[in-house]
Amino acid sequence: MFSLQEQYNNYKNSESGIRVYTLGKFEMIINGIALSDKDWGRDKTLQLIQFFITNRHQFGLHKEIIIDRIWDVDDIDQGGRDFKVALHGIRKVMEPNRKSRTEASYISRQGSTYKLETENIWIDADALDFYVKLGNQALTSKKGLAIEIFNEVISLYHGIYLPNRMYEDWSAAERERLQIQALNAYMVLAELIVDDNPRECIRLAQSALMIDNTWEEAYRFQMQAYLQIGNRPQAIKVYKKCVEVLDREYGIDPLPETKRIMEVILGK
Repeated sequence: MFSLQEQYNNYKNSESGIRVYTLGKFEMIINGIALSDKDWGRDKTLQLIQFFITNRHQFGLHKEIIIDRIWDVDDIDQGGRDFKVALHGIRKVMEPNRKSRTEASYISRQGSTYKLETENIWIDADALDFYVKLGNQALTSKKGLAIEIFNEVISLYHGIYLPNRMYEDWSAAERERLQIQALNAYMVLAELIVDDNPRECIRLAQSALMIDNTWEEAYRFQMQAYLQIGNRPQAIKVYKKCVEVLDREYGIDPLPETKRIMEVILGK
């Protein structure tokens, strides 16, 4: 059984022939060479691999469902032909040296269902999930390691998931899930360091608010940190901004715990 530190080191130092980046941009790197959009040929080929990546944890995706989600055509035969062309394009890009009629390594097929096999593919979204899980385990007994791991999480989050597919409904759930993971990582880090490094806590909270300006917990950490360094006027400004944003976006007041911090700032 590996220790948390060993799990962290082993994962961080692991190597994969294929690396996929989905946060802030989409990029696939094969054996150290970054692919361009031209390498994928048709946009539907690129969209199909992104769809497989998004649904990588499902046991299998039925061909008709894939066609419906990506091509949305009435002619199922035409959809089938388009799917076949796009799938061939993926296999040609990811396995250019694969001999014809041999089994593909990365897109497996069982009957009419297809799946991306990720065992030998590094994906930034999976790395983020791994570090969050490991960091949560380290929180109770390894504060220094937890800080290091959660810094790794936020370093992976360069922006929203698959920004070039923002308006595709099949990417929405994964985009929201990963954004929340990143925001929670910022908040965990802020909580871990607010007493020892309040200025860095402020920076983390501000970074979280750039992702979601309604994330109330980030306002609270800013208020606490400004109070810690003796800057009550700035803490008050942060509270007023929180009140303004929550009212404008949702028509709600700050939570009682946010108001209690304000009372402490005012010396009540």
